[in-house]
Amino acid sequence: MKAFKYIFFLLLIAFIGISIYIAVQPNAFEISRTRTIKAPVAVIYDNVIDFKNWEAWSSWIEENPNMKITFANQTKGVGGSYAWEDKDGIGTMKTIETIPNALISQKMQMAGFPASEVNWIFKENNDGTTDVTWTISAKDLPFSFKAYAIFSGGIEKEIGSYYERSLKKLESVVIAEMKKYSITINGETNHSGGYYLYTSTSCKIGELQNKMQEMLPKLLAYAEKNNITIAGAPFVNYIKWDEENNAAIFSCCIPTTDRVITLEGDDILTGEFESFKAIKTTLKGNYSHLTEAWDKTKKYIPENGFELTENGPMLETYVNDPTKTPNPADLVTEIYIAVKDTIN
Repeated sequence: MKAFKYIFFLLLIAFIGISIYIAVQPNAFEISRTRTIKAPVAVIYDNVIDFKNWEAWSSWIEENPNMKITFANQTKGVGGSYAWEDKDGIGTMKTIETIPNALISQKMQMAGFPASEVNWIFKENNDGTTDVTWTISAKDLPFSFKAYAIFSGGIEKEIGSYYERSLKKLESVVIAEMKKYSITINGETNHSGGYYLYTSTSCKIGELQNKMQEMLPKLLAYAEKNNITIAGAPFVNYIKWDEENNAAIFSCCIPTTDRVITLEGDDILTGEFESFKAIKTTLKGNYSHLTEAWDKTKKYIPENGFELTENGPMLETYVNDPTKTPNPADLVTEIYIAVKDTIN
């Protein structure tokens, strides 16, 4: 009996000691993790702002594949929300404030625990990467929550590890999305032709992109300065492509509604295409896939009863503006190669 009382008092003392230890723990917490992601800020923000994307990179969902996810009618932007249910109970998350490409503030409620503030901070770096900081905080923590945190190994360690894993997965998902592309050979079409402004040059093939980045803004500035109406997307006309000698001759062009009379001595001139039969190909994705798109189009032409029109246009049209399209997977480029039917 004495031994029993001794054990009881030891347990009681331990219980009281643990209770006191739990009670004196901080009544608030804040946990934050930052990862530098190799992607434009707008691409990352667009992923995080929609809860439907979270399934792909949430480490909690990865660990609990049987977790029940319920999406609200609105999942994106202020007012967007979703809920989940697992062995620990029911949780909800709602977006309450946003600053595009800079901040997302959310409120999370998990089971019977107090509501937590969740914040995302996005900081764009000069090298094209983005610092993503994910923070969760709560205050007025009840005894039960502090006890749970202690016996689960510490809230900092537990949540921090999940945040680190999720941010790593978010980077993988975003980079994979940016690499997506498709090449569609649309086949025979009729290009309507029309007037255009252009400036031409020759260069090594490896210098092509840099030359275009110099020439196209110059054309657009010329049109704006002279109040010239642009009639469509800018394009390049490839006049000569000589891989053997690593040389290219091409014109950067912008279509216009009417013939423009340029001043003598200008290196910007006016041209006109008559309508022509063409094989059209559409690339959706990074411009780095253009070589593949051109190769597939050139292969398609003889295989489908066409041949190149001598000295005919070979156009590469940039449907959307890359400076306003942060995700390269969303870039759209159309290729038009002038053809005629093969004479048997």
